[in-house]
Amino acid sequence: MREPNERSNRQQKRAAKADRGDSQSASRPVIVQGAVPPRDVLLQFIADNPDKGSKREIAKAFGLKGDTRIELKDLLHSLEEDGLLTKNRKSLSRPGALPPVTVLDITTRDKDGELIGRPTEWPEDLGAAPAVLIRQSNDSRGKGKAPAAGLNDRILAKIFPNKDRSGPAYTARVIKVIDKRRGAALGVVQRLADGEMRLLPTERRGEEMVIEPEDIGDAKDGDLVESEVVRNGRFGLPRARVLNIVGSVGSEKAISMIAIYSHGIPHIFPNEVMEEAQAAKPASMSKREDWRDVPLLTIDPADAKDHDDAVYAEPDTSPDNPGGVIVTVAIADVSWYVRTGKPLDREAQKRGNSVYFPDRVVPMLPERISNDLCSLREGEDRPALAVRMVFSKEGRKAGHTFHRIMMKSAAKLSYQQAQAAINGETDDKTGPLLEPVLKPLWDAYRIMTIGRDRRQPLELDMPERKIMLKPDGTVDRVIVPERLDAHRLIEEMMIQANVCAAETLEKKKQSLIYRIHDGPSLAKQETLREFLNTLGISMARGGQMRSNSFNGILSQAQGTPHQIMVNEMVLRSQSQAVYSPDNIGHFGLNLMKYAHFTSPIRRYADLIVHRALVGSLGLGEGGITPGEEAQLEDIAAEISTFERRAMAAERDTVNRLVAHHLSTKIGEEFQGRVSGVTKAGLFVALPTYGADGFVPVSTIGDDYYIYDEAHQALTGERSGLGYQIGDTVDVKLKAAVPLAGALQFEMLSEGKKLPGGARSFHKSARRDKSGGRPKKPGTRPFRGGRR
Repeated sequence: MREPNERSNRQQKRAAKADRGDSQSASRPVIVQGAVPPRDVLLQFIADNPDKGSKREIAKAFGLKGDTRIELKDLLHSLEEDGLLTKNRKSLSRPGALPPVTVLDITTRDKDGELIGRPTEWPEDLGAAPAVLIRQSNDSRGKGKAPAAGLNDRILAKIFPNKDRSGPAYTARVIKVIDKRRGAALGVVQRLADGEMRLLPTERRGEEMVIEPEDIGDAKDGDLVESEVVRNGRFGLPRARVLNIVGSVGSEKAISMIAIYSHGIPHIFPNEVMEEAQAAKPASMSKREDWRDVPLLTIDPADAKDHDDAVYAEPDTSPDNPGGVIVTVAIADVSWYVRTGKPLDREAQKRGNSVYFPDRVVPMLPERISNDLCSLREGEDRPALAVRMVFSKEGRKAGHTFHRIMMKSAAKLSYQQAQAAINGETDDKTGPLLEPVLKPLWDAYRIMTIGRDRRQPLELDMPERKIMLKPDGTVDRVIVPERLDAHRLIEEMMIQANVCAAETLEKKKQSLIYRIHDGPSLAKQETLREFLNTLGISMARGGQMRSNSFNGILSQAQGTPHQIMVNEMVLRSQSQAVYSPDNIGHFGLNLMKYAHFTSPIRRYADLIVHRALVGSLGLGEGGITPGEEAQLEDIAAEISTFERRAMAAERDTVNRLVAHHLSTKIGEEFQGRVSGVTKAGLFVALPTYGADGFVPVSTIGDDYYIYDEAHQALTGERSGLGYQIGDTVDVKLKAAVPLAGALQFEMLSEGKKLPGGARSFHKSARRDKSGGRPKKPGTRPFRGGRR
């Protein structure tokens, strides 16, 4: 009589187990060994295992061998082309997924009191940044006690997807607390006509707040302040309390200070760092070669304050290398002064790099180090690491050697000064240097150019603009500095020195941080290909494109009205260069081995490479330590993030300066160029000022507009007229918000008939609306409002 009940119990247990299995399988892919997984299983595996996103790791996880690995490769390419996967170096991930190591800001707590963070840098077009649950632990994988993090801290964290699908999308383990930050918002105090004080936000998404008299402290109208929210009720504006006065928004350098604070860039050196810098003594001759008689010279911008590289060239007299040259590049020996784990080193790693604004520099190292002891000053003894490179007359590198030296710069020249001398316009300083030093440098450069032309790096023509300021810190004008052979000479010699550093350390089997640049993803290639088709420019298919393939595209556009547009779209198709201890080469430079070596005064990555060279070559004190080697992955991820932080802060400052400058020109008309197209409207760049403004789609004419992402265009549904990236247009300035760096324009130019590809898409979209053939993948209509 018990058998049916037992059978029933067993059936219930099996059902419960099946239910649990179904629940688990709903959140985790079932791995079938030896078979290529279905698309959804593969995508789920990559989402759940961001640290196993390489083709090799995926094949290993599914037990794939032989022909099945080829099937996997084809499937991954297909998913890339469909935009379901993105490639970063050798690893694949879902679009919008956080990388395995990420910098987070801890912003709040959940209902259980757990800390919640969000990525410090997150593209606006991806929507809200994902929430990350911070896991606090007493043990960090055998590395001792994990660093304690708290609310408003900025941390470097190891990221893990939340596989049970409850709560935030990710969890994180704290690797390092980067900065202890208060929950402060930045804003500008404004007094209204009735005497009420308001706090105006400096961020585009910020909210205006009220400041009560008891919360304002010593702040005055126009002061840039840090504040905290003291009341945020259901109705009315939030209330703020002033915590700290940063300065007056009308004062010199106030604009860059906004970016410094809003991006959390460390800009004040702690006392212990300054004390160590002041106590530093000139380097000794221990294990150094005396090269003070070699006429090395520095060639830099005219306003440069630190000089970390010097160059010299001479003919190679060896009978084995007829017509060859020897090029010497000497780099400031920062590793002698900045030792691993010391206050100077900890602060330099915390900053990652120097940050350059139009009105100031936030240096990685104190001036005592960067502008004095390490700067290769004219006529003064300075320690350096030098690489001596031998090139054949065909521009091929025949060999190189590294040396730790003491040097004395023969001269400090500007780019313009050196170029003028070569062009026959010498001065008192360059006259005596022309024959013995400058001409051999240019002879060597011509030989190195042969090798560069054979290598064919990516040759984008994107002129860099420089903002010139008045004494009061406001914009005077925007210029495009002339690109001289003197610039190219220094650039090529630095690139070759960087190659030598990577080659030497690889040969010594020494761990290092590479500068890597992955090729464009298949999805980005396809987007570029479709765009180029609208201009009648062909682009080959295939996942193994090289930099010279893109040079062919650029040459087809050269001299046409589309030249600037094509250069911009090729640039957008490229991946971002980053630092990594794992080498995949540098796509843009077309180099297999590349490491930053030439700027240790302003980049922490170069300092790591210097230490690695000193240690592996036995060049004396200041070499890399085993502990530092073990942390290279985390250091590389951290300084890559800090580099992006610096770029964002520099861009924001330029936008604010230009918006401040143009705020007095509301209602004036300008000629610009469409620099970006989104479903919400057009970004229009003003070449004269080097800044962008926005034209909302709802304000563009009396038409409905269709957004074509592939062709970067907005097209009127009825008129068939539209705007495409690169178009020259006339606009009127409608509004300027200096604090946020925002400009809004009104479009004055009529749309135009677009090239065949975009126009044919427009027609197909209309047919789809009335039941015709389906829209082209990757495009979608967007209805703007009527005016």
